[in-house]
Amino acid sequence: MRIRYSLPSLLILLFVAFSVWAKPNKKLILSQMHLANSYFKQKWPQVGQVIVSPDRTRPSNIWTRAVYYEGLMELYKLDPKESDLKYMTDWGTFHQWGLRDGLKTRNADNQACGQVYLDLFDIQGDSARIKPIKANIDYMLASEKADDWSWIDCLQMSMPVFARLGTRFHDNRYYEKMFDLYAFTKYKHGGNGLYNPQEHLWWRDKDFVPPYKEPNGENCYWSRGNAWVYAALIRTLEVMPANAPHRAEYIQDFKDMSEALLPLQRKDGFWNVSLKDESNFGGPELTGTALFVYGMKWALRNGILSDKKYHKAADKAWDAMSKCVHPNGFLGFVQGTGKEPKDSQPVTFTSVPNFEDFGLGCFLLAGSEMLKSN
Repeated sequence: MRIRYSLPSLLILLFVAFSVWAKPNKKLILSQMHLANSYFKQKWPQVGQVIVSPDRTRPSNIWTRAVYYEGLMELYKLDPKESDLKYMTDWGTFHQWGLRDGLKTRNADNQACGQVYLDLFDIQGDSARIKPIKANIDYMLASEKADDWSWIDCLQMSMPVFARLGTRFHDNRYYEKMFDLYAFTKYKHGGNGLYNPQEHLWWRDKDFVPPYKEPNGENCYWSRGNAWVYAALIRTLEVMPANAPHRAEYIQDFKDMSEALLPLQRKDGFWNVSLKDESNFGGPELTGTALFVYGMKWALRNGILSDKKYHKAADKAWDAMSKCVHPNGFLGFVQGTGKEPKDSQPVTFTSVPNFEDFGLGCFLLAGSEMLKSN
């Protein structure tokens, strides 16, 4: 039996088929990235301005600002603007390329700025830009202690620093120490590690390992926590040579996470703040979703993922994220700092997070890979 369609019906079918997976408009992506970045730079014209929150005042080289500059660096590489380079360089210069709490800090959050310092060193090989972060990581290399990364956010903040130093100095000691720290987090923290090898997702820290459960009875996997790990793996793989030690394990962990994440994407394109319980704070959220987009698109471009379903998932997520951009560049649906789904709630289109910088960084990282995508 032949089915006949009228012209209007055919047009509707074509529209629906196209809307299921319409390739994003790269000009629009770039313009939204610049719009959001301009909003932030106008709000924070002084790179050294301290960050004041209800509980304390912090210097501007903390992890939240470092993540923003990571995103800005990727935007700069794609569409170089002298004003953006100056904004990054002035930030490093203001802090004398140093770390919060000094050269002997073992706190990964304090080391995040080193990723940007090292990238700026690549642009201009001034030794002042690299000495403090190298001295700090060398201090850790000299110690057998390996339990520092007791919450999974640490992986994104610190792993890429070790990887960059190992690559720049052709020194496997950085890769080995990085793996010692990673392995302790994965296999030992919280008793049996913060990684669940059955579900291929990560508990944020020891407070969330079983018997802790979400309201629907599932394990608690925080979206942004897992997204930090996801981003950490690709930012590490990106700079490691093919023969670097433990690279294969990082790739496998990334691929396993990708398979686990795909069926958890919501119908609206976002991933929920509680990855396995959409009833627990079930609104849109940008940061975790952005880093999943960043990771998937990078892995597709570099041959670690190949299935078209990941392209579709990432494009659908970007389409959802693009609707978070206000006309003035402010980003909505950004969950502020915290460690679990309930923190910094409610997350809405108009709510202002306690720190606006890192959410923008996640958005710029995602956008950078969207622009590079085929």
